[in-house]
Amino acid sequence: MIKLVLTGVWVCAVTLASVYFSVNMATAPAPAAADTKQSALELVKGESITVPVISNGAINGYFLGRISFMMHKDMIAGLNLPLTEMTTDELFSLLVGNKRVDITNIKSFDPGAFREEIKKGMNERLGGDYVAEVMLEQLDYLSKDDVKASSGGQAPKVGAPVKIVETAPAAEKPAASSGH
Repeated sequence: MIKLVLTGVWVCAVTLASVYFSVNMATAPAPAAADTKQSALELVKGESITVPVISNGAINGYFLGRISFMMHKDMIAGLNLPLTEMTTDELFSLLVGNKRVDITNIKSFDPGAFREEIKKGMNERLGGDYVAEVMLEQLDYLSKDDVKASSGGQAPKVGAPVKIVETAPAAEKPAASSGH
């Protein structure tokens, strides 16, 4: 009889200890947000911009883009930056001045290097390490012929613009396929 009572007390003690431990772990405060790298960054949304593609002194088409930035919160606090204008100017410098993207050979386009060039240029222009990450939300190309056809009310000959880079917003990401 003593063994049965001691076994019951032992089972009760183990059960109470495990319940106490699990409740403590479930209600423990979350790690401080300041400790994570992402909490020190703020998303600065970019606006849609259009950059002409110029070769041989003539406009051959247009880049349509939307670029956002992850910037250091503590550095941009209180600053009123003309980020859209600065991004547009930086993209003009990269796409028009330096011929960073060759539409005839789009497979050679490196989005990582393109992001780094924008980040480097923006940080140099701002005079510090303000931009932590560059996000290419959209980068399309429309030829001059496509623009003329669509503005004249004609159906475009080529079809849709050439998608270079596009990301889906977090809420619109497609669900994982079932693998069938």
